[in-house]
Amino acid sequence: MSDGPGAAPAAGGVPAVEPVLSLALVSLMHEVNAHSGAVYLLRPDEPVLEMAVHAGMPRAFAAPWERVGLSAPIPVADAARERRLVWVGGEEQMARCYPRIAVVLPYPFALAAVPVASERRLFGAVFVTWPGTHAPELSDRERDQLWAAGERLALRLERAAEEGRSLDREADVLATQVSGAAETLGSVEAVRMVSRLPYGLVSMDLHGRIAFANAAAAELVGIPAGELLGTLPWVSVPWLNDPMYEDRYRGALLSQQVVSFVALRPPGEWLSFRLYPSTTGLSVRITRARAVADMARGTPQAGRSPSRLVTISQVLSLASALTEAVGVQDVVQLVWDEVAPAVDSQALVILGSQGGRLHVLGHRGYPDPHVVERFDGLPLSERTPGTQALNSGVPAFFDSRGELERLYPRRHEASDGFAAWAYLPLIASGRPVGTCVLAYAEPHPFPADERAVLTSLGGLIAQALERALLYDAKHRLAHGLQQALLPHSLAPVPGIEAAARYLPATHGMEIGGDFYDLVPTRPLAAAVIGDVQGHNVTAAGLMGQIRTGVRAYTTVGQAPHEVMGSANRLMIDLGADLFASCLYLRLDPVNGQAVMARAGHPPPLLRRPDGRVRVLDLAGGPLLGIDASAVYPTTEVSLAPGSVLVLYTDGLVESPGVDIEDALVDLGELLAEVGDQPLESLADAVVRHSAAAGERVDDVAVLLLRACDDG
Repeated sequence: MSDGPGAAPAAGGVPAVEPVLSLALVSLMHEVNAHSGAVYLLRPDEPVLEMAVHAGMPRAFAAPWERVGLSAPIPVADAARERRLVWVGGEEQMARCYPRIAVVLPYPFALAAVPVASERRLFGAVFVTWPGTHAPELSDRERDQLWAAGERLALRLERAAEEGRSLDREADVLATQVSGAAETLGSVEAVRMVSRLPYGLVSMDLHGRIAFANAAAAELVGIPAGELLGTLPWVSVPWLNDPMYEDRYRGALLSQQVVSFVALRPPGEWLSFRLYPSTTGLSVRITRARAVADMARGTPQAGRSPSRLVTISQVLSLASALTEAVGVQDVVQLVWDEVAPAVDSQALVILGSQGGRLHVLGHRGYPDPHVVERFDGLPLSERTPGTQALNSGVPAFFDSRGELERLYPRRHEASDGFAAWAYLPLIASGRPVGTCVLAYAEPHPFPADERAVLTSLGGLIAQALERALLYDAKHRLAHGLQQALLPHSLAPVPGIEAAARYLPATHGMEIGGDFYDLVPTRPLAAAVIGDVQGHNVTAAGLMGQIRTGVRAYTTVGQAPHEVMGSANRLMIDLGADLFASCLYLRLDPVNGQAVMARAGHPPPLLRRPDGRVRVLDLAGGPLLGIDASAVYPTTEVSLAPGSVLVLYTDGLVESPGVDIEDALVDLGELLAEVGDQPLESLADAVVRHSAAAGERVDDVAVLLLRACDDG
């Protein structure tokens, strides 16, 4: 580790190593008037950013982000990964863009992060923060200085690398002592002055330690001043031992704004604390509180156990991240991105159980995946660390290979290439749902506080994993139901080539009411596409009934307008209180014609053999399921050989921020350009270039029909 700023020459007259990172960070903070910051370096052997030096605030404030994955959704990772300046102008923008940080540090402050990179190499990133009084936007001067600082530091790091020097973690830099007051007022007289004041005065350093307390302060809190010096108030004063008060201290330092609170000194005296922060520490004024009855409503309950800053921060950060996990693989990835870097773990396995056997739900960091596969299928009755943690609910920590082999001789874990392991049982709703295994490349001691943190994190992971397992099970059920209700393949129709695609919505259960079908009837054929309102099992079930009904009406020879009328009455008779759009076609490939009836469905597109595309203006009736007496007029369309009909549901052209008319124009241009492709390739192109190709709020069904010469 490099010496801190201002270090004296080493013994023997050899000068100390220049603290390059510290000097660069402090210089940047001075240039832009920031009050804290940190430099992160990218590890050479893995995509992880490590905090190399922190300045202006206690490092504990950034404890959850000491080590972060390069893909983590936090400002320094975004700045490094995307090589851009990231600006967060306040707590509202932080909550909107980086909710995980906002949960841990819900205070008014601004932050900027820039990459530390040359044209050839990424070295890391640097961030700085300002109090909440900073302007909502960076000035041009600040932007230029931030970029210049990142580039200068990258140049220094590149030069050091070329010279074979490695720059590693340096001593953190806190505020320098203020000397101006001592030059005008003797320190002894200053102590006499504050001692005469009728209210309590306390001075705290940036770490929260008490550096001075006058006699009034000692009397008010009921503890001699000598016992307060050098202590944290929430440790030395029992009735201040509550996370809320420690949170006020953090909020004052980060926001650089005056913060106040009241606390009850047993048995019944209320005191008011007012914190005045600066970049060198805090001054605290203590007085007897007024309006006690009003203040009492905000007082914390007695008997709550204390919680350390790092523990609170880590648990809150992960809890916020895990709320975003949907499926099991999301949980695995989040634990890898958030937990593993924070606890310095190099590999991860999450195990579950089914049918009395252990199953690997996901893993990261193992060079040889076959090592992990040996876990899969092990009987829960077999004595292994993973099954033991799952069956007993008791975590196990092995700080070396020798310790593991003593307790579990000849186990596979001892040959996985790692040297230490933590086995965390994942208990949710009182039952085990799995085991989280964290592996370490080097022997790793697990002190009591780290075991407590890991065990707490295991509980949060378990809750997320339980939800994810339930979601995945529902997804498989929904997907199976959807596949069962849609045709597995389209029946061949003489003179007609057909291709279809179905894309589920990317939100919810991924099940909806879109349907399509192709029904051969000699010498004609029928095609149908529709969309039942809703995205749930009810909509899917109703979709299956409507599709079956349309097939039956087609088979008995009903005309298109009659099929639509019968389907409408069926919807009403089923009493589901849902509506459906539908487009029905009677195809006559021999005579090159199609007769269509439409019930509130988007109009189809027709691509003629010469490449011209138009949206068909069809007469139509209301949605199915609204009016039992509704009439559905028909329209006859010419269908020459080589023509392509494009039938679709509204999910293809409806997407947030995209105008439907523009989407139809884009679809028409695509058909004009690539409509001569084989129909299967054309179907892929249509869904790939649609407005809903990315995230879909609605499911999408597409049915393409091309008239052939062999009709």
